[in-house]
Amino acid sequence: MRNIGIFAHVDAGKTTLSEQLLLKAGAIRSAGSVDAGTAHTDSLPVERRRGISVRASCVRLSWRETEINLIDTPGHTDFSAEIERSLWALDGAVIVVSGVEGVQPQTELLFEALRAQNMPAFFFINKMDREGADAARVTAQLRRRLTGRAARVSDPDELRETVCDADEELMERYLAGDRIPDAEVWRRLCGLAKRGEVFPVLTGSALRGQGIEAVLDGMVDFLPPPDTAQTALCGVAFAVAHDRMLGRGLWVRLYGGRLENRAAIVLPGRFDPLTGERSAVQSKITQIRGVDGADTGALCAGEIGVLYGTGPMKVGQFIGDPSLAPRKVRAGALRTPLTTVRVEPSDPQKQKELGAACEALADEDPLLQTRFVRDTGELHIDAMGAIQLEILQDELKTRFGLDARFTNPTVIYKETIARPAEGFCAYTMPKPCWAILRFAIQPGPRGSGVRFHSEVPGRTILPRYQHQVEQALPLALSQGRLGWQVTDVDITLVDGSHHQFHTHPLDFIVATPWAIQDGLQRGGSVLLEPILRTVFRVPPEHTGRIMSDVNAMRGEVAMVKNEEDFASVTALVPAAASMDYPTRLAQLTGGRGGMSVRLHGYRECPLELGARAERRGVDPLDTSKYILAARSALEGGIFDL
Repeated sequence: MRNIGIFAHVDAGKTTLSEQLLLKAGAIRSAGSVDAGTAHTDSLPVERRRGISVRASCVRLSWRETEINLIDTPGHTDFSAEIERSLWALDGAVIVVSGVEGVQPQTELLFEALRAQNMPAFFFINKMDREGADAARVTAQLRRRLTGRAARVSDPDELRETVCDADEELMERYLAGDRIPDAEVWRRLCGLAKRGEVFPVLTGSALRGQGIEAVLDGMVDFLPPPDTAQTALCGVAFAVAHDRMLGRGLWVRLYGGRLENRAAIVLPGRFDPLTGERSAVQSKITQIRGVDGADTGALCAGEIGVLYGTGPMKVGQFIGDPSLAPRKVRAGALRTPLTTVRVEPSDPQKQKELGAACEALADEDPLLQTRFVRDTGELHIDAMGAIQLEILQDELKTRFGLDARFTNPTVIYKETIARPAEGFCAYTMPKPCWAILRFAIQPGPRGSGVRFHSEVPGRTILPRYQHQVEQALPLALSQGRLGWQVTDVDITLVDGSHHQFHTHPLDFIVATPWAIQDGLQRGGSVLLEPILRTVFRVPPEHTGRIMSDVNAMRGEVAMVKNEEDFASVTALVPAAASMDYPTRLAQLTGGRGGMSVRLHGYRECPLELGARAERRGVDPLDTSKYILAARSALEGGIFDL
């Protein structure tokens, strides 16, 4: 068995290759077309209409007595979260590169993401039937920009040198003048490739059906089977499935153990303010389907399937022991949303329906966060970019029957405290209650996040109450005095007290945001804006203009490098100043330039160049109203931010 993903920069021919692989393996009778909207891996109506992949899709084929679960991923950067979640399910990858355009910015990001997971992979240089395609040139780009151990399988000398470079024993024999047999080079190549130490390069044309059999052979020879030896239960949900009869299901990759119909799974439930913990929720699996849609009744280690009856389980949550997962599972590692928009229904009477629909979509994408502003009833969501918003708008219409519009996107800022300060809260009225807290809050180094420790002895504040304080910190820091998430702070609990009779289990959960916000107000606020590490690839004659534009966007050029017919300009640019630059870049270069971005970090930003965020819940410093909300006397409470 193999669990394999196909990755590529947009328009490199990834979905066309998937269709040809299915056809060659006999899984379908005729290949679909992306442009015609008939691709078998593009099942959503919006994908068929627009001719792009929006959701990762999983199909099965057989080749050389090997069952291959093939995941076709989106190519556009707006759907990086979908690409990232696909990595959770895979053991190997095929990276498609255009033989004409060569290595693109997204290709570099994808390869880095695969290497971060130690994911074995091989390259397929596509579109070799087109004028200007050059496999040797593209392979040289792969070796220079991605890995020095990429080698064309069709070039025996290149292959031998690369394999020897990665194998110390073969290198000694090679330097001694020993003529290593081709069969041994191939055997060593397959082993090195499966360990992710060498990256074979194949060539062909998916559109013409050329090189397809070699890709199928490569999936068997160069990519590893899943580890099926682990007996303890461990699996992760990486996508949502919908069935007319069974309802909502979850695509799950099982790393270890076995699941059967009617098996019970235990998941973390809602936050319990009385204990500061999350309660456990148990669900029973009602049906398990394989990649081919058949009712398998069970899912074993190494397999991918769809589970129904998972209750409140969401994408990114684990079944079993998360510590046994062979790779990191963290949403946002590849790219995180940097903009937020307000969503409005065309019919104001459907505001609640719109909120429910957006929350349903957020269950399918951990990065698609929804937030409600209680005072105004506004609904905000975080988004990757304009194309993702177009797709969301389409999904709201087709799946939920809702017409919605989006406001202009606003950058998602963060904030921190300006100077050291103390935050104090004495929650002692109206009885029964008693929670007194005093925090010392200091600015932390940029990028340090939130650090907390306590200097208060257990006899002054019982350990269980101190644990509640720590559990309540994410709530307390979800919005600062400017309305954004607070980061880069060192928080120390320096004093306080509980009461033997009057302290209620909820009191320290209520008091923590109150005291923290008091300290943030005393210390003042600093706005932090996201800074993008941006790589521009443009014709050399445009280098000067790019550098000038970077300066105009309050950015700084870090490096300029000339490569063949293109120049590479690496710069650090504020996200707010560069939101519209891809369109300007295309106009400037006549469509010949490209850019890739990733979050570099956050830096201070004058408030007049940034923005405040509207407070979603009750301000803890509005103490009367806040206490009423905490005691459920106001709709929503303080825990549903």
